[in-house]
Amino acid sequence: MTQNEILNRLLLLKDEKYADFSASLIPELPRGRIIGVRLPKLRRLAAEISKSGCADEFLGALPHRFHEENLLHAFIIGQVKDFSVSLKLTGDFLPYIDNWAVCDSFFPKGLAANYEKLYEKIRLWAADEKPYTVRFAVGMLMRCFLDEKFSPEHLTLVTNIRSGEYYVNMMRAWYIATALCKQWEPAAAVLESRALDKVTHAMAIRKACESRRITPEQKAYLKTLK
Repeated sequence: MTQNEILNRLLLLKDEKYADFSASLIPELPRGRIIGVRLPKLRRLAAEISKSGCADEFLGALPHRFHEENLLHAFIIGQVKDFSVSLKLTGDFLPYIDNWAVCDSFFPKGLAANYEKLYEKIRLWAADEKPYTVRFAVGMLMRCFLDEKFSPEHLTLVTNIRSGEYYVNMMRAWYIATALCKQWEPAAAVLESRALDKVTHAMAIRKACESRRITPEQKAYLKTLK
């Protein structure tokens, strides 16, 4: 399947009302770059392209014009199982992510095959100048390193990020809120120490208090830390 054939498939799947809805959620993206294809259809197309063995041309055709092409790109990489290949494709793609929706949909499962090397890359991505690369780094830390792979060092990595970008700081807040659900004591200590900037600190408490995984007693305590 060629790049043009893939684009034609996307255009056949367009839904104008869904495109308008998507545009309302991603204000930083021009409406003309949104076709309007629902995620389940994109995931099915990504699986079809991956199985066909014809993904290389599409993955090499960066930058893409349309939002859905970027989502499709993310979903195709997400199916790659080999760590080295997944890492290479991820590194190639990250500079072209230009909104939170693509960033948060991008989960290269093959990277979980080597947690040690993945964490090394997360540290580098977290220091990148591109905001969505930083957001991706924190998101991967949240997805892969809050259970048995957790270390208090990860909290320090997130708190040390300094950014004026809303979408970076919202992800940092989301990470802290999720850490409170899974690693209460060290995560609460971050808020107690006021290690975060004021905006991210407040967002983290708000998101944690919205979570059903945080007990009423914990929420009451967090509110004292505002």
